Amino acid sequence: MIPVPVAAERNIKNAAERTNKMETLFCVIDENDPRKSAKIFEKAAEIIKKGGLVAFPTETVYGLGANALDKTAVKKIYEAKGRPSDNPLIVHISSLPELKGAAAEISPKAEKLIDAFWPGPLTIIFKKKDIIPAETSGGLDTVAVRFPENVAARRFIRACGLPIAAPSANTSGKPSPTSAQHVLNDLNGKIDMIIDGGNTKFGLESTIVSAVGDEITLLRPGSVTVDMLCEIVGEIKIDKTILTKPDENLRPLAPGMKYKHYSPLCNITIVKGERETVLKNMAELAEKAKANGEKTGIIATAEDRAFFENTDITLLDLGYESSPETIGAGLFKVLRTCDDMHLSSAFIKAFPERGVGLAIMNRLKKAAGYNIIEVR
Repeated sequence: MIPVPVAAERNIKNAAERTNKMETLFCVIDENDPRKSAKIFEKAAEIIKKGGLVAFPTETVYGLGANALDKTAVKKIYEAKGRPSDNPLIVHISSLPELKGAAAEISPKAEKLIDAFWPGPLTIIFKKKDIIPAETSGGLDTVAVRFPENVAARRFIRACGLPIAAPSANTSGKPSPTSAQHVLNDLNGKIDMIIDGGNTKFGLESTIVSAVGDEITLLRPGSVTVDMLCEIVGEIKIDKTILTKPDENLRPLAPGMKYKHYSPLCNITIVKGERETVLKNMAELAEKAKANGEKTGIIATAEDRAFFENTDITLLDLGYESSPETIGAGLFKVLRTCDDMHLSSAFIKAFPERGVGLAIMNRLKKAAGYNIIEVR
């Protein structure tokens, strides 16, 4: 049907035969062949309408999509990911008029955010209409909605002709997928189809705000920063779970608030303090871990690499501190690389929690299980 890289096709078929699970279609979008791409979206829509699961690219991370109005299909998302059922999903739409099919109330401040940031990496929570099943909303009376910027995502949703419920397309708790290969590694044989649209743009999940009532509350930081939000709607609230470790009894209002997320098998340690002291301690900690027989590494920005070049510790590139967006875009990839290299531990410095840095540290803290060492 749709050309797939030979090695990938062979791996998919072999895995399906070994596990007696479904064969996952792996379909690559070709921007130079619109007809082929159209067939991919047609096939994806056919799968969705039959209650199946399709992984698709967005500008943030890859999503695992199902018919948001079909509670049986939505349950398959939780099963494929191993996701707790009280962790709500995000409903994706392909045009603004579709919002009225999901949201019961749209406040004036929500309207301002929509005008400023949609389509884009911002998810807004509204009071939901009854048509949205409890399985999609995590049992809440609200619904999280996003209008993605990614053209392939919108074409996929539009082809389906219905809203798409989608969390990140990974095994629950693991680093989010920023490429189709990441999805294949996690969910091969568990879902019907993967649409390969290349690497994602932002690499961090969308910013999530609640717009229920008169106030705007930040529930998950992302590429749409606090300053950007405040510029549009004035002062906003910041949920305490962003700044502190969430209570185990918390009922999550949005994805990413409660459960362990973004975590590689490798043990991640965040080192916090003044730069020179931090880098020195990272090197010492890594050397000590290596002396104890661990396969260890240091996750370093381009600006800090020179400090470690005279050591024989494995270095992993994270991007440029002068351009925090590159760190956000590469964070999940480097966390997955830690596991690909079979590292047992890795050390990374803390970043300022302002701008995109708030989102980066939110993900890092969860990936590290809040394992933070402060040095002086």
